[in-house]
Amino acid sequence: MSALASLKERIAECKRLTEALSVVHWDMETYMPPGGAESRAEQLAVLQRLAHTLFTSDEVGNLLEASLAETSDLPYDHDDAAHLRVIKRTYDREVKVPSDLVAEEAKTTALAHEEWKKARKQNDYKLFQPWLEKIVDIERKITEHRGYKETLYDGMLDVFEPGMTTAEVERIFTQFREGLVELVKQIRESGVEVDNSVMFRKYDVEKQKLVTNDVVGRIGFDFNHGRQDIAVHPFCTSFSSLDVRITTRFDENYLPGSVFASMHEAGHAMYEQGFPREFLGTMLADGASLGFHESQSRMWENQVGRSREFISYYLPELKKFFPESLSDVEVEQFYKAANKVQPSLIRVEADEVTYNLHIMLRFEIEKAMVAGTVNFSELPEIWNSKMEEYLGIRPDKDANGVLQDVHWSGGTIGYFPTYSLGNLIAAQLWEKAESEMPDLRRNIAQGEFQPLLGWLRKNVHAHGSKYLPSELVQKITGSPIDANVCLKYLRTKYSEIYNLD
Repeated sequence: MSALASLKERIAECKRLTEALSVVHWDMETYMPPGGAESRAEQLAVLQRLAHTLFTSDEVGNLLEASLAETSDLPYDHDDAAHLRVIKRTYDREVKVPSDLVAEEAKTTALAHEEWKKARKQNDYKLFQPWLEKIVDIERKITEHRGYKETLYDGMLDVFEPGMTTAEVERIFTQFREGLVELVKQIRESGVEVDNSVMFRKYDVEKQKLVTNDVVGRIGFDFNHGRQDIAVHPFCTSFSSLDVRITTRFDENYLPGSVFASMHEAGHAMYEQGFPREFLGTMLADGASLGFHESQSRMWENQVGRSREFISYYLPELKKFFPESLSDVEVEQFYKAANKVQPSLIRVEADEVTYNLHIMLRFEIEKAMVAGTVNFSELPEIWNSKMEEYLGIRPDKDANGVLQDVHWSGGTIGYFPTYSLGNLIAAQLWEKAESEMPDLRRNIAQGEFQPLLGWLRKNVHAHGSKYLPSELVQKITGSPIDANVCLKYLRTKYSEIYNLD
């Protein structure tokens, strides 16, 4: 057997173990009783240590070197060459981290997740603060082991967005922020008031469950290889491309919170379900980056879900579920309500224009946490002050401020920038898709989503993690990540809604 064949066997074992870990994590966030946290933390620590030890073993390292030598003449685009690049990049990063530290991270984040839920429910940041401090300390240690000293945030960002640096994110965000702030100013000064009260009528939760399953099925989520459940914070996780789970949450007085969240998570899930069958058991069965993953979720949520075409198609269906709440509502009214620009305390409920300001706020706070330039006891006040600075509103409680997101409890520091990078990539992909499919909007208005999903399958999903995100966006669109494309999309859409010049 060749070294490459042997390596693929070892990697398949590692992959299966991490997939099993995903099952345990999914259960923790959906069905595990609160009292199960302590034993679950121990289970995760053991499994994570085993997965890390198996992947970073000398055997894998030796097989990797031998495989690289065997395949040195393969073209860059060959699946095996790409797979080896991904394995080497990950191996070189992870082999430097002690397995005990990885286990400590798994145990700590499992316990912290439950404390975050408790703190959020009780609206008490102090319950979560010691856990956050411990998590940041662990993430710093892990990143230092990986070889980052002066640029720790670069190391954290690179896990989620390979090849991206803090300096590059700052450059992109500076350009993006200027355009967003100007657009928000124009909308505020337009004098146009959009009435979105229709979104806050009563919507029976049991019917919302039916609606969210219906809508994600229509756009292409495969229920034969996936399911939807309920969680405190909506998320998507994959046990393999053959079993992908999404979650959402419900509020009987706010319809978009479930519908758009489900479309968002379905976007993630359809990416996972779209990987080629031959990628099963390999490290190519993954997104190019979290930014690319977010481009898929944000596109289905916004470019599709919040479009006039989609609403004209799906509002009649919504009326069947909620006749008492929607019988008097017209398409244009619902479309404008779904796209009302209004600063929001909650990131996941923010409109397309102000959403990215939420991300930039988190990016600034994360950099300061990692650099050690903030006092953790002051984070709620720092958060609230930045909300006033960025969005002109101030959270009324910790649950609507510093405690609203699940990410830090899971140790995913450096993740937030990928949301805005995803918005930028989504706009570029959408522009490209429209140029190649002139009937795209008409298709959506008729409830025909396969043309768009097929385009994404061919251009994005089929590549898995073969390419770096910078390579893939260039390959598909012919350009690097460019904030101007997203700004153009936003200006065009919202100039019409708010009668801007």
